[in-house]
Amino acid sequence: MSDQGENDPLLEEDTFPEYTEGLKGISPVFPPPRRPNFGKQTSMFTMATSNEFTKSSFAPAKRDKKSYSINGDGTVSYLTPTQMGRHELYEAIPFTAVFGLQKKEKNLRTAYARFASELDVMEASQFATSSKKKMTKQEMYERRSTANLMMIDELELDSVLLTTPLIFAVFVAAISQFLVGYNIGVMNAPEPVIFPGHSTLQWSLAVAAFAVGGPFGANIAGSLADTRGRRGALMLNMWMFIVGGALQTLSINMITLIGSRFVIGFASGFSSVLVPIYLGELAPPTMRGTLGTLTQFSLVTGIFVSALVAFPFANENQWRILFAISPIIAVVQLFCAPWLLESPRWLLNKNMHSEQARYIIKKLRGLRTDQEVEIEVDHFTAAMRSQPIKCKKNKDADIGFLSMLRNKNIRILVVSCVVLQMSQQFCGINAVFYYSASIFEGVIDDPLVGSSLVSGVNVAATYVALLLMDKFGRRTLLLWSTGGMLVSCVVLVLSLLHYFSNMTALIAVNMYVSFFEIGLGPIPWLVVAEMFDAKYVTVAMSASSQLNWVCNFIVGLVFPTLNDALGPYTFGVFAVVLLFAFLFTLIWLPETRGTTPEELEAELVQKNTATVYHNVSITGNAIGNMDWQKTILE
Repeated sequence: MSDQGENDPLLEEDTFPEYTEGLKGISPVFPPPRRPNFGKQTSMFTMATSNEFTKSSFAPAKRDKKSYSINGDGTVSYLTPTQMGRHELYEAIPFTAVFGLQKKEKNLRTAYARFASELDVMEASQFATSSKKKMTKQEMYERRSTANLMMIDELELDSVLLTTPLIFAVFVAAISQFLVGYNIGVMNAPEPVIFPGHSTLQWSLAVAAFAVGGPFGANIAGSLADTRGRRGALMLNMWMFIVGGALQTLSINMITLIGSRFVIGFASGFSSVLVPIYLGELAPPTMRGTLGTLTQFSLVTGIFVSALVAFPFANENQWRILFAISPIIAVVQLFCAPWLLESPRWLLNKNMHSEQARYIIKKLRGLRTDQEVEIEVDHFTAAMRSQPIKCKKNKDADIGFLSMLRNKNIRILVVSCVVLQMSQQFCGINAVFYYSASIFEGVIDDPLVGSSLVSGVNVAATYVALLLMDKFGRRTLLLWSTGGMLVSCVVLVLSLLHYFSNMTALIAVNMYVSFFEIGLGPIPWLVVAEMFDAKYVTVAMSASSQLNWVCNFIVGLVFPTLNDALGPYTFGVFAVVLLFAFLFTLIWLPETRGTTPEELEAELVQKNTATVYHNVSITGNAIGNMDWQKTILE
């Protein structure tokens, strides 16, 4: 093999500043290291081959010394490369469990593995130079590849390492999302048997009251979670479901039923905000997407179960049992409350020296030593500085939705946010879950069969969506979703007009729901977080939630009247909305940014240009490895 490393700047003899040998921590005796100055688009290869960067950063004093880094403010951090990677993940991934976040988590792991492997190669090259040896380009390539794979494996451990306390806490919290889904679908089947003689308007109000309570619950969830703690707020949410469910079960007329649905909607809106935050703060960053998927599966499973239990109980004598299931499950959840752990992030926000937070972190992560716990606490506190719990301390907290709309630089993003949220509801998806039994009247012999089939397909489609989100872009999935739903609506209308068979109508509804789950369902929430800068995300998410609930209310209230007036043409209205959504996505929706490994890698380089790294080695002593390989070959 020819020596291809002859002219490699990493191997030059003058790459070792004298102060490195004596650096033990923060000390005014030693001059601060020179910091590399790269442009925003600097690639990892440029960083790796920059002589200025290597001179200031990677002179190994002794191979048995711990790795450490000197930050731009002069502080020293003693972290291994893996711990550095987890630190970056904590800062980059939001403290919330979001369906579909796995792709970003994976790309972040890939980006940091590349970043760290370059640091490892530079360390090895400089050590080789200090030992009067040189590494060829082939040896550097092999070491880089090995370090990259090792780092990815290390960072992926968090995504598969589950402790018993974490499993139990997640299970108890996810029950709340199950109850949200159950109460979305429970009103579907028993409409003919509950207080016979009610008007269409009364039933529409009973269904839509759920969406009236939702935004009120969503608004108050954040403040209560901050004052009472995540665990305390979750227990309060359980009592909301118990009270609302009991009122719903014991309703004496349509007025009390409407009031109870408002309470249930309040509890559901409260849960929809609180549970993702709670799970995101318990889980390591590489598991937040997985737990976001769990919350979504809990919700769609609740809808499915509400359709199944309607078979034995949706009759004049037993319909109250349908409503009683909700408070009974909430009571069981309340008895499981001892398994709920308080959020360590919330505890550390209250008191940085909280012993309770450290005890919980130790249980959740399965840590053994106090040193490991303190490192994890450091990850939390660093992430909390970039993602503060109370935005009032942030000067950007005064940013309002209207001021964002007036900002020409982000106006198209704000408009996109509004259009997607409105399209998600006005496409008619909740009309299916609220009223599918009435939609299937005259289409199949037993409408409950159709409702159950649609709910089951919804669960399966959620899993398919999870697989597709790792392979395709957000914009592509939105185009397929809105396009597929549009075609399904047209086929459904033609089937109801008897141009096609009733079986075709049933297939069309199921395809409509399936296409919704792969794009228009989860992506409007994802693109909000991906398109906006961090200082705008909170306001954008809050406005999106409020708008979504308002549109949900309108659909729940108007659909029965619309269906009575238009008959088989009702889904033609939804088709028009979907056509507009498709065209908007095709023409105006901007591509999400900062999500590919290359983009994230460039951000890491830019972010850490002021940081100086020492003794960073993933694969171990480079020269020892080289000598061992040569011995084997001989």
